Amino acid sequence: MNLFIGSLAKEVTKEDLLQTFEPFGKVESASVVFDRTTNQSRGFGFVEMPCKAEARKAIDALSGIFNLKGKVIMINEARPKEGGHGGGGGARRRF
Repeated sequence: MNLFIGSLAKEVTKEDLLQTFEPFGKVESASVVFDRTTNQSRGFGFVEMPCKAEARKAIDALSGIFNLKGKVIMINEARPKEGGHGGGGGARRRF
């Protein structure tokens, strides 16, 4: 199950996410999303756990409760990317 982790402190690393989620079961991957321009964390990331039951335990135990580096994290099942545009946001205005 792919989990969306929101409300991350700017200091949170991939390793922090691994350490937070591994007590609940196997973690296949963890990542923090960074802004390409500023190279700063965008305040969210993803954790992939192959076992749905273990992922649900992590959600129940951590979401809205667990303080990671000064911020309470929010966890939801990640939704698949919409559209085939390769990410990058919505429409852009031209002035």
